[in-house]
Amino acid sequence: MSSAPYRISQIRQAILWDKAKNSHCYVPDAELVIQHGKVLYAGPRKHLPAVYADLPVAVDARDFLVMPGMVDVHSHPATEPMSRGMFDELGSPGLFYSSLYEYMPVFRSDAASKPDCARVAYSEMLLSGVTTVVDLSTPWSDWLDVAAQSGLRVCLGPMFRSAAWKTTNGYTVDYTWAEDGGRRSMEEALAVVDAAGSHTSGRLSGMVVPAQVDTCSAEILKASFREAEIRNIPWQTHAAQSIVEFQEITHRHGLTPVQWLDSLGVLAQRSIIGHGIFLDDHPSTPWHTKKDLNILAQRDAAIAHCPTVFARRGYVLRDFGRYKRAGLRLGIGTDTYPHTILDDLRLAAYLGRIQEQTPEAVSTKDVFDAVTHVGASLLGRTDIGRIEQGSRADFVLVDMTHPMMRPSLDPIRSLIFSCDDRAIHSVYVDGCKVVEKGRVLTMDYEKATANLVKEQARIAGSVSQRDRLGRSVEDLIPSTYPTCY
Repeated sequence: MSSAPYRISQIRQAILWDKAKNSHCYVPDAELVIQHGKVLYAGPRKHLPAVYADLPVAVDARDFLVMPGMVDVHSHPATEPMSRGMFDELGSPGLFYSSLYEYMPVFRSDAASKPDCARVAYSEMLLSGVTTVVDLSTPWSDWLDVAAQSGLRVCLGPMFRSAAWKTTNGYTVDYTWAEDGGRRSMEEALAVVDAAGSHTSGRLSGMVVPAQVDTCSAEILKASFREAEIRNIPWQTHAAQSIVEFQEITHRHGLTPVQWLDSLGVLAQRSIIGHGIFLDDHPSTPWHTKKDLNILAQRDAAIAHCPTVFARRGYVLRDFGRYKRAGLRLGIGTDTYPHTILDDLRLAAYLGRIQEQTPEAVSTKDVFDAVTHVGASLLGRTDIGRIEQGSRADFVLVDMTHPMMRPSLDPIRSLIFSCDDRAIHSVYVDGCKVVEKGRVLTMDYEKATANLVKEQARIAGSVSQRDRLGRSVEDLIPSTYPTCY
């Protein structure tokens, strides 16, 4: 965190927060003044107060767009990079092509590989302009240290549950319950949450995360929500994320997952529903009611929308525009590899438009808001996801001279729909530079990926020992093309 004030000067175009309009706005020829990780001034250069005029200029930004750092509200950094090249087309036909129950346990990263998995994911997030991430992981050694070293603002969501799932035949899912174990896991998770909140970096925080609606008892869900209320922090669970889960909950309780959560009193402004796709009016989960969407809106619960992981399975949220018009707050998460969030913004917009068969269904503003100030609101924050006086100095410099940003009638449209992360030049978190010229400064991204290659080969080599039918990687994931010669 910088102690001496400095300027980002002569910014070609800045996306700053307009309080009067409660919205981002474009400001040409702008200036930022930063000190102690906060924004002291953000506005037109011609209005720069004289007291700041002689401060040192850290960046001459006449070739840059300066925009707020993005907020990734749902990710699994310690595990997902391990699945690269494996899960793109892998799902259980008898379980509606989900990969959750049969394949994820087989390919899951272990304790030895989690640090490098996390470093790879964190690096990809930074390189794509993410400055805040919600990291949903089962607790692992050195998690807080690696998160702090990344330079990101990390909200740690240690997951816990009362039951484990498995399939022995590929078409039914069995649950093994251990309520005492769930309670112990919750206490361990809360200890991590509290440690994150008091971490010396000042960039770590916590979230209470009962892992899945179908693996957590009513008691654990209610108790965990009370703990989130006591700490005044967000609460998130995976719900309405699979057809299997929807059917399981309706069989158990005669209610949809959303309705069951509502009956427990755990839907509120602090509640985030991870995915929230399979509601009672989704074509894949027909139910006699059609009220889930209204329940979520009435409770002001939010959705962590992760389009990529479901598009791989042939499923979509129906749809971003409809949820937003119903009054829901939607943030966007990467969930899976690659952790490049601009991909998810583009996909969220395109899939929403396809659902409603109009380009007006989901706008550029809708998805950029979701990954900035709306995403921040899911975390109870108004000091990130926007650039204004008093906000945290989390911002991104986009190279406007990059060929794929030119011509640029509207810079954010060009970035999301044409350029992707190729023009992300520099990233700052708490006023500290963590990416420069497309290179991560806080972690050795290349070394972590090299290590992950070895770790994936090690884990893939023992897949047959964990697979229910003793299948090898080659059996489970046939090559795109045969090897010749």
